[in-house]
Amino acid sequence: MLTKKIKKFLEEQVRPSLQMDGGDIKFVEFDEKNGLLLVELLGMCSHCPMSQITLKQGIEAEIRQEIPEVKEVRAV
Repeated sequence: MLTKKIKKFLEEQVRPSLQMDGGDIKFVEFDEKNGLLLVELLGMCSHCPMSQITLKQGIEAEIRQEIPEVKEVRAV
C-alpha cells in the first residue's frame, strides 16, 4: 500500500534529521489521484522561517525521488 510506504519513508528517512534540529513531521493525508501529500510540521519546524525551503527542497525532493507517485508535499 502506497500510504504505508510513505509513512515508513517519513519515519525512517525524514523524521530523524528533523528531530536532530528540534522539529518533527506528521503524516496527515495522501491523495493518490493528485499525488498530493499533506504533512504537519511540528516542534521547531512549525514556526521556522526556513521550513518552506526544508519542505520543498529537502522533504519533497527526497520523497519524490524514492516514491515517484508523490508529486507535491504541502504542510497544513
